[in-house]
Amino acid sequence: MSGHVRARRPASPPPGVPHAAPIASQRFPHPRDDHLDADARRAAASKGFAPGRSKQYPPGGLNLTSGEVKLLFVLVLVAAGVRLFRLSKPNSVVFDEVHFGKFASKYIKTQYFVDVHPPLAKLLITLAAFLFGYDGQFDFKDIGKIYEHVPYVAMRMVPATLGVATVPLAYLTLRSLDCRATTALLASLFITFENGLVTQSRHILLDSPLIFFTALTTFFWCGFSNEDKHKPFTSSWWTWLTLTGLSLGAVVSCKWVGLFTIATVGVSTLLQLWNLLGDLRVPPKLFVRHFIARTICLIAVPIVFYMIMFQIHFLILENSGDGDGFMSSEFQHTLGGRGMADTFADIGVGSQVTIRHVNTQGGYLHSHVHTYPGGSKQQQVTLYPHRDQNNDWRIFNSSDHSGADDWDSAPLSYITAGTRIKLQHIVTEKRLHSHDLRPPVSDVDFQNEVSAYGMPGFAGDANDDWYVEIDHGDKRDKESKKRLRTIRTVFRLRHALTGCYLFSHKVKLPDWGFEQQEVTCNKNAVRENSLWFIETAQHPVLPLDAPKVNYKLPGFFAKFIELQQVMWTTNAGLTDRHTYDSRPDSWPRLRRGINFWVKDHKQIYLIGNPVVWFLSTAAVLAYVTVRAFLVLRAQRGYRDFDNTKVVKYDSLCGFLFVGWFLHYFPFFLMGRQLFLHHYFPALYFAVLLTGASFDLVTSTLRPRVRLQIAGVFVILAIWQFSRFSPLAYGTPWTKSQCLKAKVFKTWDFSCNDFLDEYSQYNHIAATPQIPVAHTTVGGEADGRPAIVVPHDNEPNLAQGNVDPVHADGGDDNETTGVRGENVPEPGHNVFGADEVDVKSKNDHAPPEPLPTTTEREIIAVAGGGGGVAGPVIGGTSAEVKKEEVKKQEVKKEEVKKEEVKEAVKENTTETAATKEETTTTPPAAAEPATEVPEKKPVPAGPLGEAEHEAKVAAEELFPDEVKR
Repeated sequence: MSGHVRARRPASPPPGVPHAAPIASQRFPHPRDDHLDADARRAAASKGFAPGRSKQYPPGGLNLTSGEVKLLFVLVLVAAGVRLFRLSKPNSVVFDEVHFGKFASKYIKTQYFVDVHPPLAKLLITLAAFLFGYDGQFDFKDIGKIYEHVPYVAMRMVPATLGVATVPLAYLTLRSLDCRATTALLASLFITFENGLVTQSRHILLDSPLIFFTALTTFFWCGFSNEDKHKPFTSSWWTWLTLTGLSLGAVVSCKWVGLFTIATVGVSTLLQLWNLLGDLRVPPKLFVRHFIARTICLIAVPIVFYMIMFQIHFLILENSGDGDGFMSSEFQHTLGGRGMADTFADIGVGSQVTIRHVNTQGGYLHSHVHTYPGGSKQQQVTLYPHRDQNNDWRIFNSSDHSGADDWDSAPLSYITAGTRIKLQHIVTEKRLHSHDLRPPVSDVDFQNEVSAYGMPGFAGDANDDWYVEIDHGDKRDKESKKRLRTIRTVFRLRHALTGCYLFSHKVKLPDWGFEQQEVTCNKNAVRENSLWFIETAQHPVLPLDAPKVNYKLPGFFAKFIELQQVMWTTNAGLTDRHTYDSRPDSWPRLRRGINFWVKDHKQIYLIGNPVVWFLSTAAVLAYVTVRAFLVLRAQRGYRDFDNTKVVKYDSLCGFLFVGWFLHYFPFFLMGRQLFLHHYFPALYFAVLLTGASFDLVTSTLRPRVRLQIAGVFVILAIWQFSRFSPLAYGTPWTKSQCLKAKVFKTWDFSCNDFLDEYSQYNHIAATPQIPVAHTTVGGEADGRPAIVVPHDNEPNLAQGNVDPVHADGGDDNETTGVRGENVPEPGHNVFGADEVDVKSKNDHAPPEPLPTTTEREIIAVAGGGGGVAGPVIGGTSAEVKKEEVKKQEVKKEEVKKEEVKEAVKENTTETAATKEETTTTPPAAAEPATEVPEKKPVPAGPLGEAEHEAKVAAEELFPDEVKR
């Protein structure tokens, strides 16, 4: 009976007396102090508290069980196995390792260079190389070149390790977004077995560090957002916010694509501040605190981090290198080996000067003994970025000849505005000259050729005369506005007869001009490209204590800003086409990849995992479709957004969609060269969006069913990964399997490069690294591919055992050789300037014979270009060093010409004899033996074509000898 008797509630205490503590009943002997009603539970859930758990909030709202920690450990092991498998293979240069490996060499040798990407990722790779003893002597010249004395495995380990670390970050990010463990596991395994991400992370490239820091930023931001919902301005809140700012600085310090990550976090930040502004419970002072905290951590911290990376960059690259020509004169003189002694400030008649162009990275007005192959065939005048005695000119007054002979003893006569002058090239004693002939490259009516004309003792003509027009001077030097003053006066030179202005622009001459920058006389000259200044001046009448000037060396901020401008301008100018470039509209559909490496019947080709790729694209399209449908329903009065489940997934998927959109859409606005790997940051967000969509669709299913469905997707992804793994690892594959795997015709990896059976790979020896002697015929700018004619000791490229990339050319252009379909080609590097691209860009003129002296001229033209490698010793000319050297070169060239003439005569005699034996027409009606009829068939094979090209070249070079 007592069990059915209700216990009386104790009487309420009198007013003013506190309530007594509840007495434990027999039914509930241990009352819970943390008992919450329904509203309190809802509020706790909104702050991340799970039912039945303590009130201690986990860092970043990330609740991981011990089982999940073990699962993460297994995930890391699997990712490491996938990305580190055969990391040492291939043992040769792959794709853009040509550039980024070379940058590591320059860091170690402290030689200044310029790249369009910020330095962080390159510094990390360099650090690994330095720690493992690399001396920086390997040149990374060609794709397929065998590594020698290079810790390339350690260098590849940096992007590979960061690629492995991206996998657990994907898991943690989705868990911090309140997705289920199954969902997070599915997305992280998709990242693990994505072929494109695996391929990109296994080589000395920058995209793997970029994706890692993008994932790290996303994870830190999600953790901060959870902390902000729970309780702002705690120590944990500040920690997550600061880590987000540091990670933002790191991602933008790898590549400027990191700006899109900053935009993603910025949009989310604005949304947070907008919601705070509309919350009437938040006072204005608290809102200001939120705003200032985010400004400091998300703007100031990334900027400081970014600038610190460039400070390290400047501290390491303290010496002169091939990147000097892209920087201003002031910048260059902060580098070791480029310092300039004080020079005389006054300039007069008879002064020996060096003249620099203002706008195009300050190249010197330059001339050398070589002549134009067409036009006037007079001596070339170019713009050259390095110090050289061929940059020296002497100023004469062409309107006053009274002091022409006694300039070295008469009082100094200043050069003022309007003075009519002649500029004499000191080495060759020719004068700066222009006439009404079109330039060899800029063949337009308003451009005239500029040359060096004359001879010793010749007074010159009126085409040598130029008027000095002072544009502006230095504010600190009033005289610099009235007359020419070294460094401080900027002026223009107007041709006396034609009225055109001495002009230069970022147009390079072909190889006969050593790819130096073109100089013309422009009647419609852009002001900025027709401005010049004098860098050094000497005159025998000036005393040693005469006023002298020098550059004002810039500080860190000035150097930092200038380098950003150079990087931005050059990045926007990367519009040249590449064999494997692609446009953004093709990326979500995976229309084509990138050929990284081909050798020994194996191939590395960047292509994505079709299952992962198409599921991620479908998830993006599904989100857009569902979100648009919900908007339409809301317009019709439906209250879908009152549902907490809809609000949760809309917020979650919306954030990931914005991340995908901001990392993808900006590429449509770019006209520059783009590749499939530019889509990888957006792909990361798309994969996370795939996981969030899976979490929503399977939210009503039992955990076991959800896990089974996820297992099916993982099996499909692994199947496709293994199917295309030979392209990721460069392992043997057969033609039949390759053809079966080529689902789309636009996938242009070459199945013919593989053998028919796996057993055939056992009989193939590795390609030996031997010097290759060959002759390149063709390769003109009209699109005809170059023909490489092997000598007797060269392996036959047609057999497929040798990588057909034998780059004799510069690293800034495609490597020389058979550069066609299915041949790997490094990305374009406009800053590569220490080799020559041997392909002539001139369709008609044959190349001039190059100097045979061992001290050849370095050609490193500002704005990109190659050159003939060799040292410039002591700042003197590398073209015309001494008269003895010149005579030796002339003799050697004459001997070569005589040998060619003899060969042509013998060839002509044999051809004529053959025609006399085979023809049935009278000799009088026959064509001359040296002329090649248009319909005459070209002998088959590369050697036959080479012989035909040699005959044509001989006819153009020595027409009289051939006719004879």
